[in-house]
Amino acid sequence: MRNYLIRRTLVMIPLLFGVSVMNFFIIHLAPGSPLDLMINPTATAEVRAAMEHNLGFDAPIYRQYLAWLGSVLQGNLGYSYNSYRPVAGIIGERIPATFLLMGSALFVGLLLAVPLGTASAIKQHSVFDYLATLAAFFGVSTPNFFLGLGFIYLFSVRLKLFPSSGMVTLGSGGDALDTLRHLALPCMVLSISICGRFIRYVRSSMLDVLHQDYLRTAAAKGVPFLPRLGVHAFRNALLPLITLIGLEIPGLLGGAVVTEQIFSWPGIGRLTVDSIMTRDYPVLMGLNLMSAVMVLLASLITDILYALADPRIKYT
Repeated sequence: MRNYLIRRTLVMIPLLFGVSVMNFFIIHLAPGSPLDLMINPTATAEVRAAMEHNLGFDAPIYRQYLAWLGSVLQGNLGYSYNSYRPVAGIIGERIPATFLLMGSALFVGLLLAVPLGTASAIKQHSVFDYLATLAAFFGVSTPNFFLGLGFIYLFSVRLKLFPSSGMVTLGSGGDALDTLRHLALPCMVLSISICGRFIRYVRSSMLDVLHQDYLRTAAAKGVPFLPRLGVHAFRNALLPLITLIGLEIPGLLGGAVVTEQIFSWPGIGRLTVDSIMTRDYPVLMGLNLMSAVMVLLASLITDILYALADPRIKYT
């Protein structure tokens, strides 16, 4: 396992390099320039040329990339064009909020999807199975922005149960209870989508396992239903779920972009939209690099969980 982890870590280096190259060139190919938002439109050509020189925009694109890469290798992600603060500090301030939202949504979604999908597989072709399937299709097909706006209207405007935006109430101390109230709506929006996707996968995976010969043998030996389901069936149905969870973790970042923007949640998703609108290239490059690292780490953790869930899997 140790040698496998070392090899996978070494493979990440050229992958991150390739991703950074593509992201850097794609971002700089976009129309417009950060200078359009940084200087007065009536500024003279000399002032604009001086700003371009100070920011390095007058250098060839490959030199700009090498300069950025050199800073990253020294642990410096650069400085924001808008706030003139270190990019690492800006992203670091937003990570806890996004991880709180993503982690809560994934936990709630799995907490609902696993028992519902399992019960749907056990009661195949029953009324409960059809209702669970209908709920899954609703969760998958409903866009986050539509669901978010509907929840704001219902729970914030009409019922006044939860706040509609932000992470804490302005002017308050921002205690845990206040944060939970602000977290409720965006967490529900993301968890409904997650639950809808996972119900179908849990059901399909459990149906494959429930018809295996070893479960019939366990039933013939008199093993009770619940131990037979929990010990023998569920563990063997875990591998497809582990794959999906590993893919879901980085994918949640994309879903959180829309949800955070709707609920004004101060996380990575909202920072991404703000950086795109203001053409803050250093922040965008830092966010893209962080997303690439998340995808690669999620893939590595998924492989490790495979071996923990199934002792037959060995990495040599």
